Amino acid sequence: MKKFLFFVLAFFCMEGFMELNAQPGATKKILVAYFSESGNTRVVAQVIQGAVGADIFEIKTVQTYPKEYNPLIALAQKEQRENARPALSTRVSNMDSYDIIFVGYPNWWGTMPMALFTFLEQYNFAGKTIIPFCTHNGSRLGSSVNDLKKLVPKASVLEGLAIRGGRSGSFELGSQRERETVQREVNAWLRRLGMVN
Repeated sequence: MKKFLFFVLAFFCMEGFMELNAQPGATKKILVAYFSESGNTRVVAQVIQGAVGADIFEIKTVQTYPKEYNPLIALAQKEQRENARPALSTRVSNMDSYDIIFVGYPNWWGTMPMALFTFLEQYNFAGKTIIPFCTHNGSRLGSSVNDLKKLVPKASVLEGLAIRGGRSGSFELGSQRERETVQREVNAWLRRLGMVN
């Protein structure tokens, strides 16, 4: 009888332990997905990745954008006017496995590049948490967060972060001081979101 009771007790203890470990949300899987032409957004994405221990994914278009500033913004404006959906050359194969997705982009003409519209329309973000961040030259997040919310109505969209570009226009080859400033801003934002201590 004692052996029987021992096995029954052991079974219920093990079952309770398994249920506890199977609790949803115990470990959140995080992705940092970003689009970057100048390299600024890439640097911010890498800082976020390192801080939260996320996977990272670069959103790339089939079409190559001009490297010179004026032709680039002219093309960006044309795409926005036409409500274009530029074709992407990369795809997240396991998007369903992520709970939290940081989405990064440069602010072009007050919102996300149209490639981000393509990206966000390709997946089902229902029940996921989306956290936007952008780099800019003065217009901060613009209307990008509202535009993003329209594209992912069944996701929870948290407070976004806007990082202003350095004087050189690029963090990638910028000074150590620029990188340290980005690190401080990102860490303060992640603390507000409860993502880091």
